[in-house]
Amino acid sequence: MKHTFSISALLAIIWLANSGHYSGLLLAFGAASIALVVWICHRMDVVDHESQPIHLTRHLPRYYAWLILQIIASNIDVVKRIWSGNSTISPGMRRFAVNQKTDIGRVIYANSINLTPGTIAVELSNNEVLVHGLTQSNLDDLDTGEMSRRVEKLE
Repeated sequence: MKHTFSISALLAIIWLANSGHYSGLLLAFGAASIALVVWICHRMDVVDHESQPIHLTRHLPRYYAWLILQIIASNIDVVKRIWSGNSTISPGMRRFAVNQKTDIGRVIYANSINLTPGTIAVELSNNEVLVHGLTQSNLDDLDTGEMSRRVEKLE
């Protein structure tokens, strides 16, 4: 029930933000369309803890702040390596264990790897991810497991 309420509230916020019209008739049309969409989603059985991950909400700001810092630091590292030339680049691939228990946790981990410049998650399976790194130090940073631990806390 809380997921149904959550998706209803989210759709209402999106509708109000995009509409910009607050007359009675348009608000009634918006409420009717939201009710219809929620009913269809409920009938399709797509409203669950993975489609509406409200359990992640309170931990997301801290994780996003950390991830933004990692993205900035990685951007700086990639730019330095580009300016320094090919001698500073040593690409490689390595498999890492995926410790996340849920599908959404594994996807967040792989996407976080992709968002960090210098690394790409090439393949994701249930228990490991294949990562291509611009340098071996990028892969060593992932080997410390800091990102994996933070995504586990997020779950």
